[in-house]
Amino acid sequence: MNYMNITVLDGYMLNPGDLSWDGFESVGKLTVYDDTSPEDIVSRCLDSDAVITNKVPFSRETMEKLPRLKYIGITATGYNIIDIKAADEMGIIVTNVPEYSTEGVAESVFAHILAFTARVTEHAALVRSGAWQDAGHFSFTAYPLSELYGKRIGIVGMGHIGMRTAEISAAFGMEVVYSSRSHKPEAEARGFKPVTLDELFSTSDFISLHVPQTDETKGMINRERIRMMKSSAILINTARGGLIDEEALAEALRERRIAGAGLDVLAEEPPVHGSPLLSIPECIITPHIAWTAKETRTRLMNMTLENLVSFMIGTPKNIVR
Repeated sequence: MNYMNITVLDGYMLNPGDLSWDGFESVGKLTVYDDTSPEDIVSRCLDSDAVITNKVPFSRETMEKLPRLKYIGITATGYNIIDIKAADEMGIIVTNVPEYSTEGVAESVFAHILAFTARVTEHAALVRSGAWQDAGHFSFTAYPLSELYGKRIGIVGMGHIGMRTAEISAAFGMEVVYSSRSHKPEAEARGFKPVTLDELFSTSDFISLHVPQTDETKGMINRERIRMMKSSAILINTARGGLIDEEALAEALRERRIAGAGLDVLAEEPPVHGSPLLSIPECIITPHIAWTAKETRTRLMNMTLENLVSFMIGTPKNIVR
């Protein structure tokens, strides 16, 4: 196994200090940057044989300026930050990390769902404010609560995260329907019902998005699609922000045409230029944290190292083409 110069360009999000880079240091000369601006990519990677990146992009122009570069390891599942065609033509191996966030993201779906159905935060705040003490009753509710049992959840995209979300839904006693571009015999064997996208949107109490952002799926949740939803329905997105037309969703929420939305992702992250959704109470937004549990990041760190070592010994895996 050849000893390599390894550069991590935006390591802070993966390891803000609670994990270790020791495994990478054992296989090469390691340099870790918390973050890297586009103008610093070439200077920081000029002597690099291998680069580890999460959101720092690599265009054809950038890679052409890095003659030593042989490997790019993405600490994520999505790989739209890399010009894959150019990398392939230049003989640069690009790998990603599939499936590392399945548990964390599926659990985050239900953190958002339960925020709407159980209203724990709102009622806890009322207890702190003294409202329960003033109510005069042993049980005090200021917001309507609802059970998940018997409700229909529609899952758009039945990959690993979609399947795990379906399994958790079933444990709550929910009816699971899903839409997928390919046949999913395992899902059908579990009793999950494939339906058209139109039926899913028009009949589901909860809709959870689990598809990648591509030219085909970008903006797929538009005005027409949102109009199909029940007025009591909740939309959940832990996938990619660009799947949703945010203006259309904001309009529907303001007009109470749907009951709410729980989002862990936005079209712009962070939303430094604003978003029409930020001021809407019926829209719960978290700052892209579904993948950030320590257990999830540890899994990601270990799998990223495995990808690098596999490349170094001549048996690369999880190659993106």
